[in-house]
Amino acid sequence: MPDYLLQLDRHLFYCINHDLGNTFFDAVMPVLRNPKTWIPLYVFIFVFCLWRYKKSGAVVIVFLALTFGMADFGSAGLAKAFFKRTRPCNDPTMAATIVSRIPCGTGYSFPSAHASNHFAIAVCLSMIFYRRYKWVLPVALIWAALISFAQVYVGVHYPIDVTCGAIYGTLTGLLLGWAFWKTNPNFRHEI
Repeated sequence: MPDYLLQLDRHLFYCINHDLGNTFFDAVMPVLRNPKTWIPLYVFIFVFCLWRYKKSGAVVIVFLALTFGMADFGSAGLAKAFFKRTRPCNDPTMAATIVSRIPCGTGYSFPSAHASNHFAIAVCLSMIFYRRYKWVLPVALIWAALISFAQVYVGVHYPIDVTCGAIYGTLTGLLLGWAFWKTNPNFRHEI
């Protein structure tokens, strides 16, 4: 990464992790980025799809699972192993200024799998349900953005990590959303 981009990334990280620090964010951000927090939402989506759309709902769930799997494999499985970027909380150059709000972990930082996974799900879900539920798009994107922001705030990712993860997740969600509509054109009549 070019030095000027690295310096900008570290500066933005410092602004989010240090300068924006407050007791409200300290309480909320670790919860937002915890995958267990969102289990009730995932259960709701699962139950809603099956209850409201029956067999087509099961297809929606399969596509969401494929979206998650593709986003996670691409970011956590391939990209992190290739780039091997140290997390800010493990970076010796950041040690003096970082505020670690959760345990750091040992994995690599680039790209953020949280960002890619949640943006992929948000975009795919929005593409599938936007025609009937217009509110899904802004709510899903805000949800994914808050989780991504939380990753930087708690000290486990740089802003470029979550930005690139969000871009990859968005592209994955668009691809799988498009594939859903190509393989299930009759779902338009159900929704």
